[in-house]
Amino acid sequence: MTRVPLGVLDLVPVPSGSTPSDAVAATLDIVRRVEEAGYHRYWFAEHHFNPGVIGSSPAVLIALAGSLTRRIRLGSGAVQLSPQHTEATVAEEFALLATAFPGRIDLGVGRSGLASGGPSGPVDAPETVTPEGLLIPEPFRFERVFDAPKFRTLATLLVRGDGGSAFADQVETILALLGDGVGHGAGRVDLGTAPGTIGPEVRLFGSGTLTARLAGRLGLPFAANYHSAPSGVLVSVEEYRRSFRPSDRLDRPHVIVSADVVAAPTTERARELAAGYPAWVRSIRSGLGAIPYPTPAEAAALEWTDEERRLVDDRVRTQFVGTPAEVVARLETLQRATGADELVLTTITHDPEDRAASFEAIAREWSA
Repeated sequence: MTRVPLGVLDLVPVPSGSTPSDAVAATLDIVRRVEEAGYHRYWFAEHHFNPGVIGSSPAVLIALAGSLTRRIRLGSGAVQLSPQHTEATVAEEFALLATAFPGRIDLGVGRSGLASGGPSGPVDAPETVTPEGLLIPEPFRFERVFDAPKFRTLATLLVRGDGGSAFADQVETILALLGDGVGHGAGRVDLGTAPGTIGPEVRLFGSGTLTARLAGRLGLPFAANYHSAPSGVLVSVEEYRRSFRPSDRLDRPHVIVSADVVAAPTTERARELAAGYPAWVRSIRSGLGAIPYPTPAEAAALEWTDEERRLVDDRVRTQFVGTPAEVVARLETLQRATGADELVLTTITHDPEDRAASFEAIAREWSA
C-alpha cells in the first residue's frame, strides 16, 4: 500500500552518564542514517535550560545536519516565538539556511508556552477512542508546568518584558520578510536574497486551536502534536481544516501529525527500551525540566506516587511501543483518524543506537 511520508522530530536527548557533546554526535549520526532509510524530513525541537535535551538553537542544529546530508528536508519543530527571538532574526537565520541548503529548509514556528501558558482548546473533555481505534485521553492541565518556579525563571530570561508581539503579528512579519519585505520606499527592509532563491517552507506547529486557526487563515501547513499533547490533536486538526483559506503557498490543507514511538525486534525489548520514558515525562511535567534519559535499571529503581503516575498517564498510553509491525499498525490508525498528509516520529532511548535502529526498522516496515 502507498503510505504517507515519514519524518523525524529530534529533541537531541542526553542519556544519563553521557555528555551534551555525545548527544549532538549521536543526532548527527542518526540524521545521516534516517536519510538513507528514506525519511522525508528531520526537524529539531527548541528547548532551553534542560539537562536532558539539547535544543536551544534549531538553526544551529539544522546547519550541522545540512553539512552531512544531501536530500532530506531539515527544519524546526518548532522555533518558539515570543522568547528571545525577534521576527527579523528568525527570518534572516532561516533565509540563510535556505541559501546554504536550497529547497531543503522548513521553518516551523509555534507559540511559546512560557508566554502563552500552554495549548489552547478544551480543558475538560472525557477520554475517548475514535472509530479508527485512536486513544484521545483527557486534556492535561499545563498550568502546573508553567507555574513551577523553574519555568517562571525561564520566562524572565526568555520572554520579552512586554510579552512580545501577538503571535499572529509575529508570524505575519516573518512571512512578509521572507516575501516582499517590510516597509516602503527608502524605509523598506528585505532579506536581499537572489531572484529565484527557494526560501524556507513556513508551517505552524501547535497543540491548540489558536495556532491551528491562524495556520488555516494564512494558508500555511500545520503540524499537530499527538506526541506531547494527545488530547488536542483532533480538535486542532479539525479547526485548521475548517479555517483553511488557499494561499500562494498552499492550495489545500496540509497536516503533519507527530507521534512518540519505540520499535524493537520484540515487544518485550521495545518495552524495556521505553522504560525510562515515564520518569523523563514526569520530570518535565513536574516543572523541573527534562532529566537525562535514564537506563531501564535506573528507571526501575525510581519510586512513584499515585499522583505522579496520573501526571504521565496520557503520554505513556499514547506512546507507540512494540515491534516494527505493531508500531506501524498504530501509526496507520493515527493517520486514518487524523487524515494526516505526513507523520513525524520522535523516539528517545538511553542508547542512541537503539533510537537509530528503531527509526530504520519502522522505515523498512512502512515501505514493505
